[in-house]
Amino acid sequence: MVAVMLAGVATSPAAARQESGGRMRAREMGVAPGTLEPGPHNAITDVGGVSVGHTTIWEGDRFRTGVTAILPHDGNLFRAKVPAAIVVGNGFGKLAGLSQVQELGTLETPVLLTGTLSVPRVADALLTYMLDLSGNEDVRSINPVVGETNDGGLSDIRARPIRPEHVFAAIRSATGGAVVEGAVGAGTGTVAFGFKGGIGTSSRVVAERAGGWTIGVLVQTNFGSRRGLLINGVAVGAELVEEGGDAVTLPTSGAPADASPGDGSCMIVVATDAPLQHRALERLALRALMGMARTGSNFSNGSGDYVIAFSTHESFRSGPDAGNVPAVRTLSTGAMSPLFQAVIEATEEAIYNSLFMAETVTGFRGRRVEALPLDRVREILDRHGALR
Repeated sequence: MVAVMLAGVATSPAAARQESGGRMRAREMGVAPGTLEPGPHNAITDVGGVSVGHTTIWEGDRFRTGVTAILPHDGNLFRAKVPAAIVVGNGFGKLAGLSQVQELGTLETPVLLTGTLSVPRVADALLTYMLDLSGNEDVRSINPVVGETNDGGLSDIRARPIRPEHVFAAIRSATGGAVVEGAVGAGTGTVAFGFKGGIGTSSRVVAERAGGWTIGVLVQTNFGSRRGLLINGVAVGAELVEEGGDAVTLPTSGAPADASPGDGSCMIVVATDAPLQHRALERLALRALMGMARTGSNFSNGSGDYVIAFSTHESFRSGPDAGNVPAVRTLSTGAMSPLFQAVIEATEEAIYNSLFMAETVTGFRGRRVEALPLDRVREILDRHGALR
């Protein structure tokens, strides 16, 4: 039987240990990128109305996978669409729904994240969920948005264990406030920089004179070579490799683990309450990739790196028959720079949080991925004067 656990309780053995103090967020260690301050939860949910839910599938040593749902608001998204844009960093991925978002500039379903081969099943379940909502009885077209990274190193990805009830549970369990991070939901089986990756989140609030807007970011990390990891500009990964010891026991082509090209993927979801429409959201999403680059990504040939950005500003919500959001006042292009800084900083910290909060996981066929060794990371960063 597949063990299915929801966020807010013990989403996995790893998440249960988080609550007992086994791991810490990057900021708790003194890793606080940039100069802007985070929101109260330092999470994507600091953007008003945004909620996050996870379903984690954890069975024996076979399945380490799941679904993560990000909801822009708690209403019927098809009846109250939000402005959106999607940017492709490197397109080796299976993101469903991209073309319509780019054509019409709106999001009409929650954003769901999962494992690569489960995208069609998750998208189909999301369609069922949306069609069953009150008010959608006569709807004949819905654009489900589902992103992915490949968790086949730790999970039996070919079995595609995700069922509709897993998708429904992730959506219905979504809440605001603190977000469970690490090896949960869509991040249960992912690997980042040769260590256990997963779900991470962070936020930034721009100055009142710049509008006081909030930017929130959530990531699903599954990319990067161990040697390439940078934290606060310090080559932490290279130092850990030189100290010796393998972090990952996954099959390789014979090359040393630290010589990996860094293939893998990263999904980045950006939310803001700033009044931005499609073109401005596209510009914002591009800057999120710069935050990813700060952590050591080389956007390799085998990576699938995508940014989905949306605005929750209430004046933009459009009806079901609108091709685009209403023509209302948006921020000027000259007012975007503080938001660019905010999304770069929040993306960088969200990626660190995905690593800092993830526990060691053993999965499919006995493969084991070690957690980032936080004590050693602290020593390295302290030696370089990179801690606040």
